[in-house]
Amino acid sequence: MSSLEVIKSPIAEEMKKFEPFFRSSMKTRVPLLNIITNYIIRRKGKQMRPMFVFLSAKLNGEVNDSTYTAAALIELLHTATLVHDDVVDDSHERRGFFSVNALWKNKISVLVGDYFLSRGLLLAINNSEYELLKIVSEAVKEMSEGELLQIEGARKLNVGEEQYYKIIKKKTASLIASCSAGGAASVGSDEETVSKMKLFGEYTGIAFQIKDDIFDYRKNGIIGKPTGNDIREKKLTLPIIYVLDNMGESEKKRVIGIVRKHNKNAKKVNEVIDLVERNGGLKYAAEMMNEYKDKALKVLSEFPDNDAKTALSEMVNYTISRKK
Repeated sequence: MSSLEVIKSPIAEEMKKFEPFFRSSMKTRVPLLNIITNYIIRRKGKQMRPMFVFLSAKLNGEVNDSTYTAAALIELLHTATLVHDDVVDDSHERRGFFSVNALWKNKISVLVGDYFLSRGLLLAINNSEYELLKIVSEAVKEMSEGELLQIEGARKLNVGEEQYYKIIKKKTASLIASCSAGGAASVGSDEETVSKMKLFGEYTGIAFQIKDDIFDYRKNGIIGKPTGNDIREKKLTLPIIYVLDNMGESEKKRVIGIVRKHNKNAKKVNEVIDLVERNGGLKYAAEMMNEYKDKALKVLSEFPDNDAKTALSEMVNYTISRKK
C-alpha cells in the first residue's frame, strides 16, 4: 500500500462523499463560471487539505456535517488564493496545466477568485459555522501578509532566517494549520485541543515548505517547475540564506548581485545553485525540515492512538519524503 493509500484509508468514505459536496458548493447559474469551475475541479491535486481536515476531525471525534463544511470552506478559499496568485505571479501554469488566467485572462481570473471567496464565506454563514469562518479567515489574512512580505523581501534581498520562517509560517503553514484546527473544531473539540492541532498543522506546513524550497535547487526538475525558479523570482529561501549567512562579505555581495541583476541568466543561476549545494545549504535545509517534522510528530504523540493518528503521522512523513 502506498503512503497516500495508507493516509486515505481511514477517511476513504468521507473523501468519496466530499467530492459531490464540494461540487455543489461551487454551483452557479452563470455558464462561464460553471465552465471554469469544472476546469478547476478536473485538475485538482492530491486533495491534501481536505484529508487533513477529515483526519484531524476523526482523531478527535466523529466526522459530521460541520467537518464537510470545514473542508469545503478551506478548499474554496484556497482555490480563490491560487487563482489570484497566478495573476499576481503572471504564471500561466498550475500543476502542469494552463492556469485560469492563461485561458481566460486576468480580469476573469480575479472575478473567479472573488466568486470562490464569497462562496466560502456564504457556506460558513449559511451553516452558522462562525468558529470555522474565523479559523479560515485568519489563515487567508496570514497568507496575504506572507505573500507581501515575500514580495518586499525580493525587492530588498535582505531576508534572513528569522524573516524566512515568518514568511513561510504565514504563506504556507497557516493554511495547513487551519485544516487541522478546523477539523478538530468541527467535532466540538475544546480550545486547548484546537490550538494543539493548529500547532501540529503549522509545524507540518513549515516542513512542507522547506521541502518545496529544497526541490528548487535540485537539478532533476522532478516537480515540473524550472530548477532555480526561486532565484529567477529573487526569492531568498532557506538553502541560500544559510550559505549567505556563512560566507564573507565580498562573496555575499557578489551572490546577491547575481540574484539581483543576473537572475534571468541560466549560467549565472546554475552557478548560484552549485554554490548553495557545495556549501551545505541543502543539507542544512533538510536538517531543519526534519526538525519541524519531529516537532509535528511530538505534538501528535500527545493524542490517543487510532487509525487517524497513524494516517496523520504518515502524512507528516509523506510531506518530507514526497518526490514532487
